Amino acid sequence: MSIIFERPRSLTDKPFHYCPGCTHGLVHRLVAEVIDELDIQANTIGVEPVGCAVSAHDYFDIDVQEAAHGRAPAVATGIKRVWPDRVVFTYQGDGDLASIGMTEIVHAAARGERITTIFINNAIFGMTGGQMAPTSLLGQVTTTSPYGRDAGSAGYPIRVSELLATLQGAAYVARVSVHDVKNIAKAKRSIKKAFTTQMEGKGFSIVEVLSTCPINWGMTPADSLKWLQDNMIPYYPLGELKVDGEEVISR
Repeated sequence: MSIIFERPRSLTDKPFHYCPGCTHGLVHRLVAEVIDELDIQANTIGVEPVGCAVSAHDYFDIDVQEAAHGRAPAVATGIKRVWPDRVVFTYQGDGDLASIGMTEIVHAAARGERITTIFINNAIFGMTGGQMAPTSLLGQVTTTSPYGRDAGSAGYPIRVSELLATLQGAAYVARVSVHDVKNIAKAKRSIKKAFTTQMEGKGFSIVEVLSTCPINWGMTPADSLKWLQDNMIPYYPLGELKVDGEEVISR
């Protein structure tokens, strides 16, 4: 009997700790599948965030370095410059990357650091109690915006991919989603493109993944997938924004 589906070699057999309906585990699998397909497991170093994925070292069967909150791009830069032959990636949430870590991600992209970032955007601070994040949508109810996010007091949600795509050092920028099978396949292709962009020495690469947080959104897993499709995608449109250093429109 031939095996048609199995755990990627680059994932351990430890069960994920993520909440029911959370898509972190799914994105972990996509990253691991890409590492396996590129045959770079022994040559890859991950940098994990402070946030829901703080225990990513338990799940990826590769070398993983913990970083202080928001500082993963700075840590990854140091690792890549010391070991330029390694494939180095950060795995970060929207609170980690777009709030306390905004400086690090912007300047890593501006410098064209040859690292890859997997950016999980679920429009909320997941691990610390469901507070409003820089990516929370207007009107979105969180523990710190109980009447919905108001532009007058909290400003507008930050479109991180659009911002980074303007920087010359950014070679590959894409936004994907994992709310259905079709988009999961597209997400994997973009993650693979981001890794190969780094391996070809072209510059900084990032894949923003629109994801769910059913617990903090106060929804069932099924309802959270529909909410993502109906509310997040219109504000955060999917597609490649930059390929091989050239800005594109590919939705």
